[in-house]
Amino acid sequence: MVLLAVAGYLGVQYLTGGVGAPRCKVVSGNGDGASYEFTPEQAVNAATISAIGTSRGMPERAVAIALATALQESGLRNIQHGDRDSLGLFQQRPSQGWGTEKQIMDPTYAAGVFYEHLAKVPGYSRLPLTVAAQRVQHSGFPQAYAKHEPDATLLAAALTGRAAATLTCQGRPAATPAGGPAPVRAALARDFGRDVLQEAGATVAAEGSAVTPEPSAPDSPDPSAPASSSAPAASPAATGTADRTVTVPVPEGSGSGSTALRRGWEVAHWAVANSSALHIDRVSYAGREWTAGTAEGSWRTADDKAGSGTKEAAAEVRIVTGQ
Repeated sequence: MVLLAVAGYLGVQYLTGGVGAPRCKVVSGNGDGASYEFTPEQAVNAATISAIGTSRGMPERAVAIALATALQESGLRNIQHGDRDSLGLFQQRPSQGWGTEKQIMDPTYAAGVFYEHLAKVPGYSRLPLTVAAQRVQHSGFPQAYAKHEPDATLLAAALTGRAAATLTCQGRPAATPAGGPAPVRAALARDFGRDVLQEAGATVAAEGSAVTPEPSAPDSPDPSAPASSSAPAASPAATGTADRTVTVPVPEGSGSGSTALRRGWEVAHWAVANSSALHIDRVSYAGREWTAGTAEGSWRTADDKAGSGTKEAAAEVRIVTGQ
């Protein structure tokens, strides 16, 4: 009876979010059944690493190298300890010129400085992944990165947007008060740069390496609304969500093209990866919709009267936050 009670308790906790990590999953877009499961914390860090890379114009291969490195060095966790003075996602050392302790513990900085070093490796994209990573890290275990290549490759394909609708999370909210759209805009600008939101009418101020949104009066118009009539109109997925919706436009003029679709899926997957941390309830793009709290958090065909799957649906990513 005791064992049955414990099993029942664990089952309830799994369904309601008490236990059961990992709660995010990426699958292969090739239909070969490959997959990788990970936690919301790892998902946030992976999404940041990818966004910093693509924002710098780095190719998908560079993102895979960075993700494999972080998987080996820290398990994609921003840890405050390591060998000697090693810190953070990539176990970078202040004493070796990687930056200050504060800088290294900032995932956006850590990822950026990793890519700076990787870009200086001649022909890194043609090297075996573990060799390219080792040229940057100078690890005592130079072959250690190779075992993470399959998982890193899956993550890179999803987070750079090449493999559509392949990253899902259950999206259980973090144990912090919901912040609405403002933290989402700040995180988007931090990872992708200020331009990602400018077309959506969001105003963002930068201070040092941190990016935060300017406060808005409670009765002000929705700051995620388009800045002009030529920008895509925000179409919240449900009535009453206008003040909780962040609209991220996909570059105009190529809404149905592969480059624009890839950018849209990059942002959409980023939002899903950050769903627990930023209290995101729903993400819609290109006629597909992800909703938090479902058993699998899968992408489904969106019930969008504005035209799911049309060019208009591919013109923007809609992110709806919690109350």
